[in-house]
Amino acid sequence: MSDNTTYTPEEVAKILKISKYTVYELIKRGELGAYRVGRKVRIEESDITSYKQKGKSLSQGPDISDLPLTNSPGKTMPPSEPDINNGLVICGQDIILDILTRHLTKHFPNIKFLRNYIGSMDGLIALYKGQANAVTTHLWDRDTDDYNLPYIRRLLPGHPTTVINLVYRYEGFFVASGNPKKISSWSDLARPDVRFINREHGSGARVLLDEKLQIEKIPWHLINGYDDVEMSHMSVASKVARKEADVGIGIEKVAMQVPGLEFIPLQKERYDLVIRQEDQMKPHFQALLQIIRSSTYRNEIEGLGGYDVSQMGKIMI
Repeated sequence: MSDNTTYTPEEVAKILKISKYTVYELIKRGELGAYRVGRKVRIEESDITSYKQKGKSLSQGPDISDLPLTNSPGKTMPPSEPDINNGLVICGQDIILDILTRHLTKHFPNIKFLRNYIGSMDGLIALYKGQANAVTTHLWDRDTDDYNLPYIRRLLPGHPTTVINLVYRYEGFFVASGNPKKISSWSDLARPDVRFINREHGSGARVLLDEKLQIEKIPWHLINGYDDVEMSHMSVASKVARKEADVGIGIEKVAMQVPGLEFIPLQKERYDLVIRQEDQMKPHFQALLQIIRSSTYRNEIEGLGGYDVSQMGKIMI
């Protein structure tokens, strides 16, 4: 192909294996060169190559063992940002974050790596407020059929972020073994003989539910148990296993851990890690990225089952 080859945003999305929405976000932020021909946007091949080179430079960080444990002398942090020398706060509920924290603690025994088990929206808000350093999210947007990026843009206005994929995983229904109520679709939740157990506001599972109810035009007040809330996938699974509810929403991995459950997959979701761009080159964040991209961590997560690690460590935006 010649250097003068140009592409549409849709074609670039296929080349980079990202959504069209992400391409427009990259252009908007000035990270991907583009120009207009009338109302149409075009991207030159050289701009795509330049963007790829930037991505490669981000993935070639120093070896973890070479990273210093302190910031450069005399460097101060913004008042709103937690001091990572006193602790790095990682928000999210998946067990893969516990494993990530264990790896970080092994390499940095003198640093406190703190876990905050909160949902996706609360995590992004904590990052915006400077109450967290790294947060995970799995928020589906029905308008773009994309995960996370639309919410990050809305909840962190004016704060450039780096979004790194951790895993893909399935979100679906937890039901009792044998699926005695024959639950298979969103509309089944509105049946009068079905007892539902919900998740808290702001969790990825709750957002997925509410978006799907809107699409299917199912009034939430018809769902028996819509206001009955648990704070984690495991709590929901446990309640269904104890037959205190007929169905709940959660991830496949949790269903594999709880006896007496059957899992009905509904949607494959993207589970991403979000950090501030300004933090990306700091030692502890470089260590975090290096661990995520290491074969040791990837193999450990893959060995758990229930996760797709094929894009682990890929920068989504």
